[in-house]
Amino acid sequence: MAKYQLRFALWRKRAAQRFERAADARRLTVKRWQRQWQRTLLLAMFVGIVVGLAVAVFDYVTAEVIADWVNKLPNWARMIAPGFGLLGAMLALRYVGNRASPSNSDVYVQNYHSRAAFPYRPVPARMLAAVMTLGSGVPLGYEGPSVYLGAAIGSKIQSRFHRMFSARDSKLLMTAGVAAAVAAIFKAPATGALFAIEVPYRDDSSGRSVLPALIAAAASYLTFIALNGSQALLPLFTASSVTTPDLGAAALVGLLSGIGARLFAMTALAAKHASLHVRWRYRVLIASVGIAVIAAVTYSLTDEFLTLGAGYNTIRWATNTDVGVGLVIAVLAFRWTATLFALGGGGVGGVFVSLAVLGALLGRAVSGALGESSSSTLLPLVGMAAFLGAGYRTPIAAVMFVAETTTRADFVVSGIIATALAQLVMGPASIAPDQRSRRSGTVERRLRLPVTAAITRDAATVPPEASIEDYLREYLPEAGSDVVPVVDDGTYLGVMTPQSLEGIEKSMREVTTVNDCLRSDVQPALLTWNLRKTVQAMERSSLDRIPVVDGDRYIGMIDMRDIVRVSEMMLNSDAR
Repeated sequence: MAKYQLRFALWRKRAAQRFERAADARRLTVKRWQRQWQRTLLLAMFVGIVVGLAVAVFDYVTAEVIADWVNKLPNWARMIAPGFGLLGAMLALRYVGNRASPSNSDVYVQNYHSRAAFPYRPVPARMLAAVMTLGSGVPLGYEGPSVYLGAAIGSKIQSRFHRMFSARDSKLLMTAGVAAAVAAIFKAPATGALFAIEVPYRDDSSGRSVLPALIAAAASYLTFIALNGSQALLPLFTASSVTTPDLGAAALVGLLSGIGARLFAMTALAAKHASLHVRWRYRVLIASVGIAVIAAVTYSLTDEFLTLGAGYNTIRWATNTDVGVGLVIAVLAFRWTATLFALGGGGVGGVFVSLAVLGALLGRAVSGALGESSSSTLLPLVGMAAFLGAGYRTPIAAVMFVAETTTRADFVVSGIIATALAQLVMGPASIAPDQRSRRSGTVERRLRLPVTAAITRDAATVPPEASIEDYLREYLPEAGSDVVPVVDDGTYLGVMTPQSLEGIEKSMREVTTVNDCLRSDVQPALLTWNLRKTVQAMERSSLDRIPVVDGDRYIGMIDMRDIVRVSEMMLNSDAR
């Protein structure tokens, strides 16, 4: 008996020691987690302060210096000023940014879903281009470049302290930077945090980033208002009681906003895509003339430049009860078209406010059509939230944006109803094509890899002035493939394929140039695409190798075999 009692006592002692060691390990883990999050939140606060200062400088230079000077020019000069802004922006992107694309806020969504480091090199060129674009009166918003700047600052600070973060949290401070940027430029801290965690996904959100985003947004907001004051962005709306008929009207505005946002997303993406097939000089010229003509027509009808600038004056104008419904609809169409010209012309700016402006005009048109004079301010607010929430797939951030920038809390119920209906009508579409539906698994992640994961940058090219004989004798063997890109001083023109040589007799190969028979109908992959879009483009062109471009600048080639190789490497990595 004593023997068993001794064994039992030893077992109890060992069990107690194991339990104590496990408890110590848990306490140590909790302490480490607490220290890590304390450091993370301190860094998020630091990001918020830095981003708040940076956005304040950007806003001051663009709005208070350049835009204020442009607004004091004669009317004819204000109409053509956007053309010079677009030209300056394009030159900055081409020669300062090494032909960088005009993408700004989209870069955040792209990089959020990418394992690659944030591309810092184009930041100065894009910000310079944004200052010239927005300062000249191009109808785009300040929030796009602000988001881009905040993402760059947040990513840079995180890269300095990368050992503090796991791979799962590799984009944490970038998200905090975006939250800080939106909070500052709109003087809306809750909107900033919600936008940063909502916009990467259409039907999901980034839950782990909530607390750093809130801290950064609050710090940025306090920093910004310390320099620029705390007055709300649109403090012109007076409160009014919301009735049951108003809720029905809000539902109608929501349905129409969903349809409108979906059409706007389609036309905006089409304008960007179509501009890729036009030389940058003609692109800028067409956009400049279009914006100037629309500004002249709108001014002749309203005595205001409602299609120039970010659009806050257009929102204020939409609440005027003396304006007829027909004129409101006309301004809606003009503002819509001017924004498309700005996007197609390579303007560097955001469409967040553009969506809100279109929603306000749509809400005002519905209000006038229904004879809802008491809702002359309510329905424009509802339209702002619904149109914006549907377009960017950020319903909560959209409602909060309108509530914070207008100091109107009474519209929230109507805004939620309209925004929910707009989301249903919007379907899977979005103004941000790189948004994911929701957080994905291993197979989906392989297809979501950026095109840069499989690109071949040193692929051989052929100049357009080369003869077909030289192409067959020198360039084709060097390329090692029957799909060879045609590049002129870094500018992509098309590809040479076996079909390009059909109908060309041997006797004519010496006098026929590559430029005479290249294929310009092959859709190149954009540098911002992922592997899924690239594979779809290959299928449409019936080629297993296509070029990759950034704007009209040639980057490299991507081959189906490279895509398969990268996918297999990622699969093996996940298996390990």
